[in-house]
Amino acid sequence: MDSRQVPSFLQQLQDCIVQYWDMDSMSDLGQSTFKYKDVAENIERMHILFEKAGIQKGDKIALCGRNSSRWGIAFFSILTYGAVAVPILHEFHPSQVHDIVNHSSARLLFVGDRVWPTLQASEMPELKGIISLADYGLLVSNDEAMSDSYANLDSLFASRHPDGLDKENLCYHKDEAEELAIINYTSGTTSNSKGVMIPYRAIWSNCDFAAKALNHVLRPGQKILSMLPMAHMYGMSFEFIYEFTAGVHINFLTKVASPTILMKALAEVKPCILIVVPLIIEKVVRKAVLPKIQTPTMRILMKTPIIKHIIRRKVCQGLTQALGGNFYEVIIGGAALNHEIEQLLKEIGFRYTVGYGATECAPIITYNDWKEQALGSCGKNVVNQELRIDSPDPANIPGEILTRGLNVMLGYYKNEEATRATIDADGWYHTGDLGVMDRQGHVFIKGRSKNMLLGANGQNIYPEEIEDKIYNLPFVAECLVVQKGEKLEALIYPDPEQTKEMTQEEIEQLMEKNRKEVNPHLPSYAQIASIRIMKEEFEKTPKKSIKRFLYTN
Repeated sequence: MDSRQVPSFLQQLQDCIVQYWDMDSMSDLGQSTFKYKDVAENIERMHILFEKAGIQKGDKIALCGRNSSRWGIAFFSILTYGAVAVPILHEFHPSQVHDIVNHSSARLLFVGDRVWPTLQASEMPELKGIISLADYGLLVSNDEAMSDSYANLDSLFASRHPDGLDKENLCYHKDEAEELAIINYTSGTTSNSKGVMIPYRAIWSNCDFAAKALNHVLRPGQKILSMLPMAHMYGMSFEFIYEFTAGVHINFLTKVASPTILMKALAEVKPCILIVVPLIIEKVVRKAVLPKIQTPTMRILMKTPIIKHIIRRKVCQGLTQALGGNFYEVIIGGAALNHEIEQLLKEIGFRYTVGYGATECAPIITYNDWKEQALGSCGKNVVNQELRIDSPDPANIPGEILTRGLNVMLGYYKNEEATRATIDADGWYHTGDLGVMDRQGHVFIKGRSKNMLLGANGQNIYPEEIEDKIYNLPFVAECLVVQKGEKLEALIYPDPEQTKEMTQEEIEQLMEKNRKEVNPHLPSYAQIASIRIMKEEFEKTPKKSIKRFLYTN
């Protein structure tokens, strides 16, 4: 589709608010609930505040805080006013938050109550004001017009809407397909953050994809549990924006998702679909499933055809119930899924699928319905996008994954050099990921091109494939494979629960045993020469990918 044919996303948003006016839209789980009409009223109040404070269309407004209904409402208020939203991951270091606010030239900042005490307003001098995401209170004002408009907001709203806000009077910004909507700063697995410029066509296109993929199973009034950070495009697009436009009731998990809290929330909400990162599924399977089926007795029973089928069905039912029991499928994305875990999910008939994307595509690139999911694949090319493998033999020789279409960003904010290095003259976005694609169109990722190691005899080594095998060994919590001269070294963080009673020497002996166990399953040029025990967890991005660049120098 040509971008000139792309419908208005904000018109779609306005239409859905009118359509679902009296229905629940967002809830902070166990706390407050906002109906669509409540969202509309809060948006209108924000628009009045922005207008009276001198905020112009195109101005940048930043948000930094944990997921919440007020975060979502503030975000929609920004877009529907015609300003540009700058979501900032609440897990960023305070200095990063300051830098992003300044780099984006943000005029306002919405901030969560846990983030605010770590920040210094003086480090963000261009801001007109800082507003609390806890209650929309004005925390800081550097502008008289901002202070006055905030103080008189109730009377300003009442004079404009003396009989209350009527859904027929909503009038939102008229967006254009190529217009900048969001600057989303990447979480930086391989380098420092860059401001990804997301246009309205990319937001609309991701919603269009989700509607075509899921509208046949999702219905207005159903519920979803939002766990992924909304400041990341994966969570924003598929746990928030799409569901809001589809009339699905979004329940935000506002607390840290410990296993106990998560299981309780899933049982309460019974989400109609689950969007997760691999870490969540892998933890549930390793803690709740594997111990039950790896006992000596169970191993014997699993070799009996009829009994094996019954056991697999019961395991699948148990895992499904543990995750709420009401979902159409679990969509896994954001990082690679462990092969052994995926093999088990496939064998028991669990309803899962693996997608692939990038912030630069807002974020979707590939997806498949769970019924068509191919083992080890991250899906097929999605609607509104083209995809190709830059390889002389895409089915057998890994090449860089390239994509172009409506989902692709405008470029990196204030960074033309990085933009030119990432989007070529023909509009292809170079993902930096290596993969192959079979004749049916299933894409299989081999690793990051920046992570690929070169063996002593010129062989291509994909560390992610080696790490996948190491993760299946005993007592391993996290691992990273790096090059040390011409040899490979595995950095391993042992499982703290399993090794808490062990001495350092015992742990080293166990890991050496693991090294000897894994090497026969690897090509000679990709075998692990040594192991280094890590004392602490690896530093990660908010989607739980290890920041490799910190450990590979």
